[in-house]
Amino acid sequence: MTSLTLHDVHVAVAGTPIVNGVDLTAPSGTCVGVVGPNGSGKSTLLRAVYRHLPLSRGTITVGGEDLWRLTPRRAARLVAALPQETRSDFDVTAWEMAAMGRTPHKRPFAADTAEDNAVVAGALAHTGVAHLADRRYGTLSGGEKQRVLLARALAQQAPVLVLDEPTNHLDVRHQFELLDLVASTGTTVVAALHDLNLAAAYCDRLYVLAAGRVVAHGAPYDILTPRLVGEVFGVDAHVIPTPVTGTPHLILRARDRADSPTARLSD
Repeated sequence: MTSLTLHDVHVAVAGTPIVNGVDLTAPSGTCVGVVGPNGSGKSTLLRAVYRHLPLSRGTITVGGEDLWRLTPRRAARLVAALPQETRSDFDVTAWEMAAMGRTPHKRPFAADTAEDNAVVAGALAHTGVAHLADRRYGTLSGGEKQRVLLARALAQQAPVLVLDEPTNHLDVRHQFELLDLVASTGTTVVAALHDLNLAAAYCDRLYVLAAGRVVAHGAPYDILTPRLVGEVFGVDAHVIPTPVTGTPHLILRARDRADSPTARLSD
């Protein structure tokens, strides 16, 4: 198990600051959710964690190692990612897509070993898509693709898993199934999620972003209050405990225009 720590992280895109001074800690074996409205910087922040976007300032450490001072191969052994968007025009099978996760553990152009094959087979089985191994990736449904991509991330055998909106384009059943699979891995997880109820159900801690900054963090029940949801997301919320689990469940409704912040400012 390995912890992830972000300290004073700043990220700019095309010269425009998007993430400004974020501190975040994901203790070993926990699931940390990053939530916030569109444009708050969630995806940009996670892209810096899996080294798709460089830092303008700050540090990201995994198990005490400075992620941006490592070689790409070493970094990929520490952090695996399920990005929000992945090209679907690869002319490869589901097995070959999942097997890409073994790249950080191999020398360039090296053949797959028996261990590689065993890891890939195990990852496909764990995500419930072993029967799709010989199917072309591009012919799979959205849910099947997500499972194969999760298998690829698991085959990477990294102690930290980053998920950027993993439930996008999935129906309700597949949303739960995917997050159940992630929870069953026991890895340290950082996930950007749009659905506040999914975030409350699956995350140990939440970080709320607005305009690129953390405005609140803590346990879901402490964070997802009607006041915070109203201020950050601009909707009314009623929070009740979920039967059986006791996790917070939010009943949301759009605010009347007369109650909206914009309307109040114009009065």
